[in-house]
Amino acid sequence: MRRLRQLAARTPAGRQRYVDLLRALAIGMVVLGHWAVAAIGEDAAGRPTGRSALPDLPWAYPLTWGAQVMPIFFLVGGYANAASLTARRAAGVDATAWLLGRGARLLRPTTALLLVIAGGAALASLAGVGATLVRTVAWFATIPLWFLAAYLIVVPLTPAMLALHRRFGLFVPATLAALVVAGDVGRALGPTELALPNYVFGWLAVHQLGIAWRDADAGRHDAHPAAQAAPRPGEAPTGPAPTRARGRRLPLSPRAGAAGLVGGLAATVLLTTVGPYPVSMLNVPGERLDNAAPPSLALLMLTVAQFGLILLLRDPAERWLRRPGPWQAVIAVNSVVLTVFLWHLSAAILLVGALDAVGWLPTAPVASTAWLAWRVPWVLMLAVVLIALVAVLGPVEARAGGGRAGNGRGGNGGRAGSGGWRARARTALTAAGFVAVVYALVVNAQTPRSAPEPLGVPVPALVAYLAGAGALRLLRSGWGGRGLPRRAGDPASGS
Repeated sequence: MRRLRQLAARTPAGRQRYVDLLRALAIGMVVLGHWAVAAIGEDAAGRPTGRSALPDLPWAYPLTWGAQVMPIFFLVGGYANAASLTARRAAGVDATAWLLGRGARLLRPTTALLLVIAGGAALASLAGVGATLVRTVAWFATIPLWFLAAYLIVVPLTPAMLALHRRFGLFVPATLAALVVAGDVGRALGPTELALPNYVFGWLAVHQLGIAWRDADAGRHDAHPAAQAAPRPGEAPTGPAPTRARGRRLPLSPRAGAAGLVGGLAATVLLTTVGPYPVSMLNVPGERLDNAAPPSLALLMLTVAQFGLILLLRDPAERWLRRPGPWQAVIAVNSVVLTVFLWHLSAAILLVGALDAVGWLPTAPVASTAWLAWRVPWVLMLAVVLIALVAVLGPVEARAGGGRAGNGRGGNGGRAGSGGWRARARTALTAAGFVAVVYALVVNAQTPRSAPEPLGVPVPALVAYLAGAGALRLLRSGWGGRGLPRRAGDPASGS
């Protein structure tokens, strides 16, 4: 607690605390949503099974418009990435060194998750547990990694997308939205694979909106001298303003927020009633279309509505965050926010196993009185398990966020303008490392949960991930170049 008070007291006056709050709320909503709709049952052999209760709760589909908060995470990511990259470039750090530092916060807790899962799966396989059952458990535990795969595609594109924003402004997210529409038309008229590019175009459009938000917000933010402090890897947004985009900038007034909220909601209603899109913004097994996987036009319109609400709530939220207590809580959550996200389904697996062992497993039919009554104790017990996991594994993420971005023995390799074969090789290897990691996460997500995998995770995916993450780690420690240390007074924050 003393460290939290110290970090809160040293927070720069110009820090955008609201962005930190949004990140924490988004991940919290994801966790609570997954827990609340969990339906636990038993298979023919009497073993516990789990699934989403949404197919049995059609009345809850409109509620998913508030529960689907992944767009907020990408929106905040665009803001934070633009601010961080701009600040480090102003300090003479190149984009590759920035990316290496940014990746450290994302990959260290992810590596811990995969190693623990693979190690536990290996022990279970040696103990005689079937490879199919091992994979099923690992499949559930690694569901959160689909999001990380998408985010690890978007983050390396930040330098290029920031340059496009400076040249074309709001035309960039509009173009990406048009590409999403083209993908939706493709999957409506032909095979669903035609919409696969929407995984990139859709989340990139939301991330680009965050970049535009940062640019439009820069004048207000940079009025504070303390805003020149550079954020550390994975940290929320402080730093000098980006170069202004050409053309019209994103409006941020309450009037614009109201217009975005009303217009976005109206468009979403039309698209999900008159239009072909399902009402639910979360995956419902059996639906022909999924609004989030890949992102659809309906999800983008919902994002507009959510951003409008964000603008409307900003002023009261910022006043509230000036109080020490709320701000310390936001700092605490953001210091382990990725750990919370990555391990929240593992907490459910552990709790299900424990309750099954003592005969207390809640297997009441979905929507029954007993099932509804179990929601509160179920979530509270899961919270206890997750808190224990975060207490053990959270320091992995916290240490990743407290170091240097691209710090190492790479001489001037991390300085902007440093050329030569060494710098080019460092950039190419960094790109290869990210490609290997994303490939691994995609392969794991596409491997069926019933596949016989004695390590839980497919061996090619595990090898590719460790090779990519290891290469990025070596680049950070050796060829990563010199980055910027975290300044005193910059509190912990999320990715």
